Amino acid sequence: MRKFGKALLFAVLLGLTLLICYPVWVVLTGAFSSQWELEANLSPVFTNAEGMAVWSALPAAPTLQSLVEVLLDSPGFFTMFWNSAVISLGILAGQLLIAVPAAWALARFPLRGKKAILTIYIVLMLMPFQVLMFPQYLVLRGFGLLDTLGAVILPAIFSTFPVFILHRFFLAIPQQVLEAARLDGAGELRIFCQIAIPLGAPGILSVGILTFLDSWNMIEQPMTYLKTKTLWPLSLFLPEIGIGDMGMGFAASLLMLVPALLLFLGCQEYLEQGIALSGGKD
Repeated sequence: MRKFGKALLFAVLLGLTLLICYPVWVVLTGAFSSQWELEANLSPVFTNAEGMAVWSALPAAPTLQSLVEVLLDSPGFFTMFWNSAVISLGILAGQLLIAVPAAWALARFPLRGKKAILTIYIVLMLMPFQVLMFPQYLVLRGFGLLDTLGAVILPAIFSTFPVFILHRFFLAIPQQVLEAARLDGAGELRIFCQIAIPLGAPGILSVGILTFLDSWNMIEQPMTYLKTKTLWPLSLFLPEIGIGDMGMGFAASLLMLVPALLLFLGCQEYLEQGIALSGGKD
C-alpha cells in the first residue's frame, strides 16, 4: 500500500511538473518553428478563423529563421534588451543599497516604534502596484521623471519586500558575536560591513535574485510610465507581436528567458539556502 501511495504521489508530482514546464516547451519549440506552421496552428487565436488552435510536440520543419531575424535584423530588440538590463540592474543596486542598511537598523538598533514600522512595511508589501500607481504617477510627474527609465527604477528601489526578508536574517545573527566584536573595539560600521553582510550573504543573494527576476519581467510599470518606444523594455516588445510576427515573438520570448534562466540555475543553491534560512529562523 505504501509503494502504491508513493507511486501515486510521484505520478501526480510528475504531471504537475510537466504542466508547469509545458509553456516553456511551447516557447522553445515555437522559436524553432517556421512562420507558416505557427500561422496554421495558431490562426484561430489571432484571427476569426474557425476551429481550435493546436500545437505539435516538435516543429514539423525546424528552422533558425526567427532567431536570426531577431538577432540580426531587429535593432529594436537590442534596444529593448538594453533597457531591460538597465532597469533590472538599477533596481537591484538601489534596493540593496537601501534595504540592507535599513534591515540592519530595524533588526539591531534600539529604535522606538520598530514594531509599528515593520507593520507598515508588511501592509505596504501586501499592496498591489495598482493601489500606489496614481500617487506614484503624480510624484513622478512633479519631479519631471515621466517617460524616463528613472520613472520605473526610482519607485521600485524603495520596495519593502527586501527589507522585510533581510530583517529576519539579521535578527538571526547571535548577539554574542556582536558583543564580542564590540569588546574587540569594532565600531558599528565595521560590525555591519565585516559581520552583518557576510553572515547575511545568503539572504542578500536571495533578495537580489528575486529582485532581478521581478524587475526583468515587470510590465505594468513600464506601460504606465513610459510612452517613448525607444525606452520600452522587452516585456513591452512582446505584446506588439501579431500573427505575422509570431516566429519573432517566440524567438524574442526565448531570448528574454535566457538571462533569467541562467541566473536562476547559477544561483539556485544560494536561493534555496536563503529561502530555507528565512523560513526556518524566528
